Amino acid sequence: MDNAIDAVNLTKYYDDFLAVDHVSFDIKKGEIFGFLGPNGAGKTTTIRMLTGVSRPTEGKALIMGYDIVSQSVEAKSLMGIVPDISNTYDEISAWDNIIFTARLYGISKANREKRAEDLLKRFNLYDRRNDKVKEFSRGMKRRVCIAMALVNDSKVLFLDEPTSGLDVEGVREIRSMIRELNKEGLTIFLTTHNLEEANQICDRVTIINRGKIVAINTPERLRQTMRSVQSVEVAFKEASRNMVQELEQLTSVSSVEKRGDKYQLLTDDPPTVLREIWNYAERTGCIPISINTLGPSFEDVFVKLTGKEMEEEVHRGKGMMGGMDRRERS
Repeated sequence: MDNAIDAVNLTKYYDDFLAVDHVSFDIKKGEIFGFLGPNGAGKTTTIRMLTGVSRPTEGKALIMGYDIVSQSVEAKSLMGIVPDISNTYDEISAWDNIIFTARLYGISKANREKRAEDLLKRFNLYDRRNDKVKEFSRGMKRRVCIAMALVNDSKVLFLDEPTSGLDVEGVREIRSMIRELNKEGLTIFLTTHNLEEANQICDRVTIINRGKIVAINTPERLRQTMRSVQSVEVAFKEASRNMVQELEQLTSVSSVEKRGDKYQLLTDDPPTVLREIWNYAERTGCIPISINTLGPSFEDVFVKLTGKEMEEEVHRGKGMMGGMDRRERS
């Protein structure tokens, strides 16, 4: 079997409310698969059905060929889950956190101690193994969470916002770790609000909106479908007071957005806009100091498909696997 995860017509009703509407997709073994969408789109409900937290109203989910409902023990033994909100026990050591998790999986004493040692060394935590987790930085706690999720030799890893709230160094460490784990054959299901992160590390992404899948493809191919969303970015030596309004008057420009000291001109005809910018400069004396033509970004794709900026979701959203909605408790 080539698939690590199969979602087949997954559907979830809450009374008369349809939260997830016959969602289907498959994830190949060894893929890094991004799962994106605005809040309320159905991400959380879909993930909870995939991980066995919530029972589907219709459809089914398979983990390495095992049905998450009828073969839950087998399916769950092959997955690891890293929630956005840390699930470590902060009052005990990193070592004890991993050993406790291994005991929950029924791993023998000899194997769990060897596994804990290997994971702590791998994630550069072995020297701090006896320190209480409450003394760790957020990035170190995230590494402990990942180690706990891998203690059962997981084949599929669910990662929810793995770099959220980390500093630049912490983000680079976690992304490097994700790539290394994937090179070893681990299938990774990634949810993130960082669109550039999804663009950089995912083999494929799915975008869900209003309970339905609206796109499944590689980030680059999704951008290719939106070649009409192109832009020219220009910075001027000195900008006029009404620069945005003046640039909007250029005939091939559909809209203008000021971004820092630059202006982004949306267009489906970049060559004509370049000529018009030079004509504008000669006419007004506003001299361009840099000009770049840009293809559609992954953010452009997301906004086009969902109608929402991802940034606003970051402030409104909460961890998808770290908590449980009241409707999911029953």
